[in-house]
Amino acid sequence: MLKKFLVVILTILLTACTEIGPGPNNQLVKQALALQLSQTQAQLEKQLHLSQPPELEIEKITIKKREPIQIEDLQGFRINGTYDIKVKLSNKEIRQSRKPFEVYLQRQEQAKTWRLARLLKNKNGEETWATYLLPPAGY
Repeated sequence: MLKKFLVVILTILLTACTEIGPGPNNQLVKQALALQLSQTQAQLEKQLHLSQPPELEIEKITIKKREPIQIEDLQGFRINGTYDIKVKLSNKEIRQSRKPFEVYLQRQEQAKTWRLARLLKNKNGEETWATYLLPPAGY
């Protein structure tokens, strides 16, 4: 009887260790989206030689889908949804609503931090992941 009980407990514990675990919350997704937008904006600034880039402010995020995936042997999520953004230019402000987004987030091994993951092409045209730390709150 005791052996059966221990087997059941061990099975439950081992199963719990392999579970996906909680996914990223809205604040983390907003942080990842802001980083992704700032990276894209920096690339555009460089190409367009902008002297004063616009200021971007994400106002609202709606997550429509969280799909668990593997990113370089670590747990990750592909997250789709929409966001509202305010773009402040030197002489005016523009608001855009319900813009679609897709971000990839990778949970680190000890599940304390997350990284934004972006699928990029290397010199040979092969896709590889580039990841960027999302600092935890108060970091």
